[in-house]
Amino acid sequence: MSTQTQQKTRLLRELGVWDLSATGINGVIGGGIFILPATVAQLMGTAAPLAYLLAATVVSLVALCFAVAGSYFTTAGGPYHYAHRAFGPFFGFQVGWVTWLVRATSLGALSSGLATYLGYFWPAAATGLQRPIIVTAVFASLVVVNILGVRSGARVVNLFTVVKLLPLSLFVAIGIFAVDLHKVFPMQEISLERLGESALLLIFAFGGFEILVIPAEEMVNPRRDVPRSLLAAMLVVTIVYASIQWVAAGTFSELAGAKAPLASAAVQFMGAAGGVLMTVGAVCSITGTMSGLMLAGPRVTYALAQNKQLPSWFGTVHSRFRTPYFSILFLGAVSLALALSGTFVQLAGLAAIARLLQYIATCLALVKLHTEMELDSSRFQLPGRHTIPLLTVILCVGLLLQSKVDQIYLTAGALGIGAVLFWLTGRLGRMARPVNGVP
Repeated sequence: MSTQTQQKTRLLRELGVWDLSATGINGVIGGGIFILPATVAQLMGTAAPLAYLLAATVVSLVALCFAVAGSYFTTAGGPYHYAHRAFGPFFGFQVGWVTWLVRATSLGALSSGLATYLGYFWPAAATGLQRPIIVTAVFASLVVVNILGVRSGARVVNLFTVVKLLPLSLFVAIGIFAVDLHKVFPMQEISLERLGESALLLIFAFGGFEILVIPAEEMVNPRRDVPRSLLAAMLVVTIVYASIQWVAAGTFSELAGAKAPLASAAVQFMGAAGGVLMTVGAVCSITGTMSGLMLAGPRVTYALAQNKQLPSWFGTVHSRFRTPYFSILFLGAVSLALALSGTFVQLAGLAAIARLLQYIATCLALVKLHTEMELDSSRFQLPGRHTIPLLTVILCVGLLLQSKVDQIYLTAGALGIGAVLFWLTGRLGRMARPVNGVP
């Protein structure tokens, strides 16, 4: 293969620290914060901050582990690549499959949330024939933008990151003066079961930062920029989430029953214009997060194909736009099918469990590869050697134990499908190899 041909089949390194930070923020601040506060308030009442604190603690510890791994690896795939390096092809494939599944289910869940918020303006958008038409149009647009180039996809993510933060900032800046302390204090007693269930759902709202490590093969300097971007993204997200929950709970007594909680809360202290502003913000935020997922998700199947664990089609790079176009089309099609068949909460629950599994795999990979990683002190390091990764694994397992039976069945089914895909790909690969030198 000539040098020119090789260059046309490689991805371009064009993502800088701002692109990565925006991707991380976009991945976290999406539909979850606009939808889940009502569900958490229903489960926890005035004790909702405890669920946020638990979820934020777990995700922040995970982010530290990802910062270490992200500073060490420079190829696409993120959690898949870490597990493959630490535990071999089968576990690597399963983690890659789960990582991709998180992207697909998250896209499906967010599109359901998008239709719900559009229903604030146009009720038929959430229930009628218009819903699938709108969702399909959004997916088609995101697929096209991301096929046209990683730079165009990153520009869309950057734009939506700014657009989504503006209405949320106004919500907090104005609403903080309208908070009624009697609505948030005293905190009511709550069971550990409800605390765990709420925190598990909030993993969906707090998760998503990990998408910024996946396109490592298209980063200008992943070893330097990944830790900086992860820490910056988590700092911004923690401040935004804590402020939003405080204002929403302190200004709107009926938060637990609201279909569009932040829009309904904004009406209380900003009038009808506040509801419109937050609805527009929710639509832009959800669309932006979907764009970030569509940017990162296809790089997982691309990485699997590069390691010959998926058919070579998934690793095909467009000769002109230099993007993994088949992987982009595949993710768009599967996510659209999920979006048209499931509800937000169901898909969010499955995405949260799948996300926890990839978190556990990454932390354990960090422990396995720790000695090798210590050889280069220039990379990001954690104090206490294995302490933070192992503590994170324990917390993640504790949250997994809060899963409902149907969620466990769905996750087990997904892992079973992954095992079958691994077997089929291996078998097809063996059949395609030459026998005694004859193809």
